[in-house]
Amino acid sequence: MRRPRRQFIAGLLLAPLLSGCFASGDGSSASGSSGSGEGARLRVAMAFPPSENFSPYGEDAYQLSRLGVSEGLTRLDANGGPAPALARSWSSEGGDRSWLFTLRNAKFHDGGKVTPDAVVTTLTQAAQAKPVPVALAGVKLSAEAVGDHQVRIRTEAPDPVLPLRLSNPRLAVFSPQAYAKPGAVNPVGTATGPFILKKITGATAATLDRFDGYWGGRPQAAGVDATFVADGTARANALRTGRVDIAETLPVAQLPSLDKKTVHEKPTARTVALNLNTRSGPFADPGLRAAAREAIDTSVLAKDVYEGYAELGQGVFGPALNWAAGKRLEPKGRAKAAPPGGTAVTLATYSNRPELPEVAQVLQQQLQKAGFTVKLKVSDLARFDADALAGKFDATVYARNVLADTGDPVSVLASDYTCEGGNNQSRLCDRKVDQAVARAASVTDTDRRQDAVLAAEAALLATDAMVPLVHMETVMGIGTSVEGTLRDPYERLLIGAGTRR
Repeated sequence: MRRPRRQFIAGLLLAPLLSGCFASGDGSSASGSSGSGEGARLRVAMAFPPSENFSPYGEDAYQLSRLGVSEGLTRLDANGGPAPALARSWSSEGGDRSWLFTLRNAKFHDGGKVTPDAVVTTLTQAAQAKPVPVALAGVKLSAEAVGDHQVRIRTEAPDPVLPLRLSNPRLAVFSPQAYAKPGAVNPVGTATGPFILKKITGATAATLDRFDGYWGGRPQAAGVDATFVADGTARANALRTGRVDIAETLPVAQLPSLDKKTVHEKPTARTVALNLNTRSGPFADPGLRAAAREAIDTSVLAKDVYEGYAELGQGVFGPALNWAAGKRLEPKGRAKAAPPGGTAVTLATYSNRPELPEVAQVLQQQLQKAGFTVKLKVSDLARFDADALAGKFDATVYARNVLADTGDPVSVLASDYTCEGGNNQSRLCDRKVDQAVARAASVTDTDRRQDAVLAAEAALLATDAMVPLVHMETVMGIGTSVEGTLRDPYERLLIGAGTRR
């Protein structure tokens, strides 16, 4: 049962002041593009502004995918497996070192055909990018055209999850025209999705038009006017007042002010965790890590902070991943909790997700009640990431989409919790964990690989380097006249050919 929460009246009073943020991307007023029926334009408020001018190699790639601009050879299906996109089929050759992908009949936004040579250009450019896209980290990849409709992709080492890897939005396929300028990729008018990116207005707005030549059928909306508004209250107010049709990632504190029919929730693959610095500081002691774990009551977070829009933390992998249900293993060999005795720790998080500072405040109270002395630090995501990976904090609160990188659950364990992991906030280097992750990576059968992943998860949880807090649900605002939104648990899709109002 979700309990009533305080109303943010000040946020509601700001609605008129913020309305100017929601002009349509082509310069007309929002009301000027608000017709109804087939062919109406969609007005969308996105939560995260582009930070790299829509480069497909960074976080902006997810915006291109969610707006229906870009696509890769594959996508993720409802169970987290690879499904056809620009490739209609594929098969493994040579012990998973070589894969043959057969392309469907598709066109780029500039009118050119999606040919094997064009796909080879995209993958070659991605493999040579600096920094390399995260989906290709540690992978040496090459591609060659085979006839008129196929591409052979080879990897130096066997890669049983290559079709999953290619579903990452950072490996979307673009026209050769996108690479005209050395060292950059221009997504304007060069992708393949149902909507053409026509205009980018800095980090504030983008204008998209329908792509009538889309291989999946003629899109039902005439276009999309996207605004990028980091303030969650502003996004909620824009939905409430009818200035946008879709609003991403609404703060739970704003939900009571909205029409219930416009509030939609769905489990996601995003887990909020407490990562404890195992290499330096007080949490290098396994006993103090165990004390921290025992001090935390995650039900308070799920019920009070997230107002019921989250599930209790179970592990790295939450209930949105159906294959993990009923198969999770109990951690063995955990250390005995040691008395904190006033031990001073620094707990850090970031403000880009509005609930995380409140989560951190609750944890601060719970840890202090258990006998720790806790200093809380909140910063923006970019600074937080750099400081966390440098080991400047004793503990961090972090929200992680566990399938964001490759779609393969092994990858998040390898990147976040192994000795060589590049996103290892807990700075964990544990032989048993590394061995368990390596075993999971070597398994090619899907069911057995998932079993091995859960065994590696249990080995990780036994170290208390990571304490799962909650598994997030996404809360999306969707106007009552809108149909066909793609409420994707993997947070890669939002608007498709069938999205309309």
